[in-house]
Amino acid sequence: MKPILRSEQMALTVSRLAHQLLEDPALLEQTALIGIQPRGVFLSDRLVQELQRNGAPAFDYGRLDITFYRDDIRKELHVPAQTQIDFSIEGKRVVLVDDVLYTGRTIRAALDALMDFGRPARVELLVLIDRRYTRELPVQPNYAGRAIDSIVSQKVKVLWKERDGRDEVILLDQE
Repeated sequence: MKPILRSEQMALTVSRLAHQLLEDPALLEQTALIGIQPRGVFLSDRLVQELQRNGAPAFDYGRLDITFYRDDIRKELHVPAQTQIDFSIEGKRVVLVDDVLYTGRTIRAALDALMDFGRPARVELLVLIDRRYTRELPVQPNYAGRAIDSIVSQKVKVLWKERDGRDEVILLDQE
């Protein structure tokens, strides 16, 4: 087990990502921030709090469940989460938010699901951790908290205080 981000580093990383979104306040007004269920919403909720704390202009915020858009086979029963997008994404800049970018398949599923809600002007990707050399699809983040080099046999685990009792990102070697 190797720590990637400890609690203080996670807080700073979330703050930095929020400030990157704040660099163009006029663009933020045209933005819909959408957390990918289930784990991306922990990050997106924190980004929203950080943006509001720093005086961001009003923007749309939603959550997207991609359960029925996934192309990977799951051995266990997958219970869908709730999608909460009660605004139009037509012509907007949509920033999809997830915790870890790994193969790119989650993002592909999110893009498919998102298109059921309209046609945005553009879609960007914000992730806490970018596992750079593990892509199966040509997906790259516009905003990344930390880029790491890892091998397929390793697992990145993001722990959230709200769910796991502490904030930390760790790299695990799997047997």
